[in-house]
Amino acid sequence: MYQEAFEAIVNKRRSNRSYDPAVEVPDEVIRKSLELAILSPNSSNMQLWEFYWIKSEELREKFTPLCLGQSAAKTSKHLMVFVTRQDHWKAHAKWNYNNFKATVVDNVPTKRQQRGLDYYGKLMPIVYAQDWFGFMTLLRKIVCFIKGFNNPFARISGSRDQKVIVHKSCALAAQTFMLAITAHGFDTCPMEGFDAKRVKKLLELPSGAEVNMIVSVGKGTEKGIHGERKRLPFEEVVFVR
Repeated sequence: MYQEAFEAIVNKRRSNRSYDPAVEVPDEVIRKSLELAILSPNSSNMQLWEFYWIKSEELREKFTPLCLGQSAAKTSKHLMVFVTRQDHWKAHAKWNYNNFKATVVDNVPTKRQQRGLDYYGKLMPIVYAQDWFGFMTLLRKIVCFIKGFNNPFARISGSRDQKVIVHKSCALAAQTFMLAITAHGFDTCPMEGFDAKRVKKLLELPSGAEVNMIVSVGKGTEKGIHGERKRLPFEEVVFVR
C-alpha cells in the first residue's frame, strides 16, 4: 500500500511553471509540508537549515524580478526559500549535546551516551570550526591525510566540504517539502534561476547564510508542464557492481 502511494506521488510530482490564479493553497497545507520537511534526514542531525515562507502577495511580487521574472514565481501562491545556516553549527551542536546529556542518569553516561556527548562536544567542533588564519582547515587536512593514509576516512577539510554537507541536507528537506505538497494535491517548481545576493538582502540574511533553492507553490495548470517528462535510460545512469 505504501509503495503504491509513494510511486503515485513521485510520478505525479512535476515542476509546474504556471499556477491557476483562482486556486488558493491553504496555509495548513504549507505548514504540514514544512513539518514533514523538518523530519528529513540531515548530516549528524545538525539541521543547519532555515525555511523562509513567503506568503504575502506584496513580498512575492518583490521576489518575481529576483527570480528573473520566471512564471513559476510570478504566478505562485507561496514561495519557500530554503537557506543553509552553516554559521549555526555551534548552537545546534550544543542542542544535540544537551539532548544526550539530559538522558544521563546520576552523571554516569552509558557507552552510547558518551559517544553522543563526544560526537557533539568534540567531533563537531573539529568538523565545522573555522578561523581567520585557516589553522583548523590545515589541522583537518593533516588529520585526513594521516587517518586516511591506510584506511577509509571521511575527508572533510575546508569550507567547501562543509558547504557541500549543509547544502545536501537542505536539498533533502526541499525534496520532502515538494513531495508533501504533491500529496496534498498541489504543485511546485524548484528554482535555481535567482539572484542569491539580492534574495539575501531582501530577507536580511547574514553573511553566513546561503540560499539553497527557491520553491514555488500553487495549483498547477496544463500549460505549466513543459512537455513530456524525459529521463536518460536506466542503463545509462545505474551501474551494478
